[in-house]
Amino acid sequence: MRPRLPAGVWVLGFVSMLADVASEMVHSLLPLFLVGTLGVSVLAVGVIEGIAEATALIVKVFSGALSDRLGRRKGLALAGYTLGALTKPFFALATGVGLVIAARFVDRVGKGIRGAPRDALLADITPGGLRGAAFGLRQSLDTVGAVLGPLLATALMLAWANDIRAVFWVAVVPGLMAALLLWVGVHEPVRAARAPDEADAPARNPIRREALARLGAGYWRIVALGAVFTLARFSEAFLVLRAPQVGMAMAWVPLVMVAMSVVYAASAYPFGKLGDTVSRPALLAGSLAVLIAADLVLAAAADAAGLLLGVALWGVHMGMSQGLLGAMVADSAPADLRGTAFGVFNLFSGLAMLAASVIAGALWQGFGAAATFHAGAAFAAVTLAALAFDHRHRAHHAHDARRD
Repeated sequence: MRPRLPAGVWVLGFVSMLADVASEMVHSLLPLFLVGTLGVSVLAVGVIEGIAEATALIVKVFSGALSDRLGRRKGLALAGYTLGALTKPFFALATGVGLVIAARFVDRVGKGIRGAPRDALLADITPGGLRGAAFGLRQSLDTVGAVLGPLLATALMLAWANDIRAVFWVAVVPGLMAALLLWVGVHEPVRAARAPDEADAPARNPIRREALARLGAGYWRIVALGAVFTLARFSEAFLVLRAPQVGMAMAWVPLVMVAMSVVYAASAYPFGKLGDTVSRPALLAGSLAVLIAADLVLAAAADAAGLLLGVALWGVHMGMSQGLLGAMVADSAPADLRGTAFGVFNLFSGLAMLAASVIAGALWQGFGAAATFHAGAAFAAVTLAALAFDHRHRAHHAHDARRD
C-alpha cells in the first residue's frame, strides 16, 4: 500500500492557500490600479513586477542558506508570512507610485524569506518517494488560494462599486490567518545530530565553495533549466493587462487570474504525482509545448473567450512544470543543503524573471501586446529545443558509458 502524505504537508498547503488568497486579492487588481488610478506606463508595470518577483526569488538564497545554518526552517517561514500580511494596508493607503513600489518590494521580501525554508521544510517532512506528490499538493492548494483571492476581489469590487482600496484592506485578514496556521499547525522535525568531529564546531555558512560543490552537476543542470523556463514565462501581470483590451469590464478582470489558477490548481497535483513515476524531462517538454500554444492564443485573442482559453493553457503549463521543478531540486540536493539549494535555484530564476518582465513590458509599449506574447512563444520554443538537445546528449553519454 502506498504510504500517505504526512499531515504537515497538508497544513503547509493550507498555509500557502491562505497566503495566496491575500496576495492575489492585491495582485489581480494591482496592474489596473497602477495604470488606471496612478497613471503608470505598461513598461513601468513590467519593471515593477520584474523587480518585485526577482526580489522574492533572490531573497530565498539567503533565507534558505540561513535555515541550513540554523538547522531550523519554521521560524523563518513564519516571519516571511507575517511580513507579507502586514504590507497589505500600504497598498490601500498609496496615493502615488512610490508607496506601491515600497509595499510591493517588502511584500516580496516576505515571500522570499519564507519560500526556501518552507520548501526545505516540506522536503524534510516528506518521504523521498512522495516528494513529487507533496510538492504538487502544496502547489495545488497554493493555487486554490490564487482562485479564491481573485473571486473574492471580484465579489467585493461588484459590491463596493469598484473600490480597489477597500479590497486591499480586506486582504490583510487571510494573510494573518496563514501565519497563525503555520505557527500552531506545523511541527518541525528534529534534525539529525552533527557528526562527532563537528559537534563542537561552529555552524558553517552553506554559501561557500565547498558546500556549493557538493550540490553536483545534476543540481546545476536543474538550476539552468529553471532559469530558462522562467525566461520563457514573464509576469502574470500581463495577462491581467490584456483583459481590458478584449473588452472585459474592470470589475471582472480578476477572473482572468481565477481562470488561470483553477486550471493550475487542478493540474499541479496530478502532474506532480505523475512525475514520481514517469520521465520528468518529457513532462517538462510537454509543458513548454502548452506554453507556446498559450502565448499564440493570447496574442491572437479578440474577445474574452479567446483570452480565457489562452489563460487556461497558461495554467496547464504552470501545473505541469512548477511542482515538478521543486521536486527535482529536492531530490538532487543533500538534506543539509536543501534550503541553500532552493535559494540558489530561485536566485537564477529571479534574475530570469526580472529580464523577462522588462523585455515583455518594453515590447508591449513599443509594439503592442501581440509582440509580447509572440516573443514569449519564441523563448519557449528555444527552451524546448535546448531541453531536447540536453536529453539526447545525456542519453548518448549514458549509452557510451554502458558500452565501456
